[in-house]
Amino acid sequence: MSNGWETIIGLEIHAQLNTEAKIFCGCSTRFGDEPNANTCPVCLGLPGALPVLNRRVIELGARAALSLGLQINKQSIFSRKNYFYPDLPKGYQISQFDKPFSANGELEIMTALRDEAGHPSEWRIKKVGITRLHLEEDAGKNVHEGLPEVNRFSYIDLNRAGTPLAEIVTEPDFRTSWEAYDYVNHVRRALQWVGASEADMEKGNLRCEANVSVRRTGDEKFGTKVELKNLNSVRFMQRAIEFEVERQIGVLESGGRLQQETRLWDERAAETRVMRSKEEAHDYRYFPEPDLPPLIVSDEFIARVSAAMPELPEARRRRFMDQYGLPFTDASQLTSERTLADYYEQAAAASGNPRAAANWIRSELLRELETSGATAGDSPVSAADLGALVRLIDEGKISGKQGKGVLVKMFQSGKSAAAIVAEKGLVQLSDTAEIDALIDQVLAGNPQQLSVYREGKETLFGFFVGQVMKSSQGKANPKVVNERLKEKLS
Repeated sequence: MSNGWETIIGLEIHAQLNTEAKIFCGCSTRFGDEPNANTCPVCLGLPGALPVLNRRVIELGARAALSLGLQINKQSIFSRKNYFYPDLPKGYQISQFDKPFSANGELEIMTALRDEAGHPSEWRIKKVGITRLHLEEDAGKNVHEGLPEVNRFSYIDLNRAGTPLAEIVTEPDFRTSWEAYDYVNHVRRALQWVGASEADMEKGNLRCEANVSVRRTGDEKFGTKVELKNLNSVRFMQRAIEFEVERQIGVLESGGRLQQETRLWDERAAETRVMRSKEEAHDYRYFPEPDLPPLIVSDEFIARVSAAMPELPEARRRRFMDQYGLPFTDASQLTSERTLADYYEQAAAASGNPRAAANWIRSELLRELETSGATAGDSPVSAADLGALVRLIDEGKISGKQGKGVLVKMFQSGKSAAAIVAEKGLVQLSDTAEIDALIDQVLAGNPQQLSVYREGKETLFGFFVGQVMKSSQGKANPKVVNERLKEKLS
């Protein structure tokens, strides 16, 4: 709520399903190929070409629906959505209308209160109603070159036409732009987690639209809805919603009236601008697709897909907290990606110390991965090798400080921790007899400091520790040094 106003937001997400072939033909969905290279009579809409449903689309659609808590309908109908646009060669899009693939879902997400800079301060659970997830084909892509009215050229690339989409529509349950932000990130992670979609906004295989309105606090009737398009990242979406909310409140408080319209987000100007008004809205004239029979999904199919699903991220986060004793923030970070969660569990088992493994992954490993542009899935340091490094530290064979340097070398060379420790002669000295001898030498060589310490200047303890570590060339186990030094000085 803002100054007596309440924001109402609903979201639509279009996610390309991760198939090798298009939804109704065998053309490749590979991203980045030459324009119009992956086309055929079906996706070009040529006369006489008939669609044939790709079974893999149904499997991935079911995975997506189940990951978001939706009910899969036993029967759904494909329909023709009629409109004209240059990148829609048939003049209609095969989609679903009154009988979608799945519907009536409720999803629990973690969302945070944030400061002006977007830093989270307090996390809480929010329930989001998902109206439907339906299946459809994507349109092509218009590419524009040059400035408007000056050497302006437009091209059409139909490689994307016919790529399978899952459209996910929510109830108007969001009240802040940050709730919407957290929801989209949750959906992205869920789709990636179950392998349904790459959900990469940079490639355009996940796109988002927001329906935004405002109303006076306490009012029950919704205000005039504005649809926001051209939201190319989650952060752009959040910023676009913030701008639109302030714009709508400004119009209403100045005595104006809002128009139901579609607006585009202009990131360069940091503002929304009109794309089309309600009067220009399409009448899609839906009717059942005559060339495709109803889609029938059996209980056995749903059970088979469910059985093949991985443990979902929220359930895994809760298990990490219960099983490994991790705090919420650690468990949340380690389940931000499936490959990272898998890596952590393997490292925790190899190390025998789940908390230490989590700390090393969150700090040292993720920093090295970010620097090298890698992910946990393709880390040059395996989970087993990281676990072995943690064991070396726990066993006192090397110090934590030495371990950081060893991890860097492991990234660079691909060698194991044990091999690097042996090569560099880094094995930590933990033998109490040898450390006692070093301490005796240090105390004998610094009689003045010893006398001052015993007179009550206990801050000199750090001096003696430093001297022992120096005489051992940094190999002495600091924990053992501290213990033995305290005993001898007492």
